[in-house]
Amino acid sequence: MPLVVPGITSNNPADKTEEWTNKLLGKKLSEEASSETTFCKTDLPKPTRVIEPGMMVTRDHNPDRLNVHINKDGTVEHVDRG
Repeated sequence: MPLVVPGITSNNPADKTEEWTNKLLGKKLSEEASSETTFCKTDLPKPTRVIEPGMMVTRDHNPDRLNVHINKDGTVEHVDRG
């Protein structure tokens, strides 16, 4: 049986969601390199869906997909899976 250390070696999607929330919350997504206040879109895991205010999205559930919800100025407000 493999060693599983919570927060380090876990396949639990909830743990990954929390990890991405900690990385992204309050930062703006950009096309440029990541910094203290921005996060580069190309560094997001695949599959990822960036959801803008008022944007129409499908209701299909994909537990592997990271949903990044941003506000009007591009700042990450919320991260979830689905």
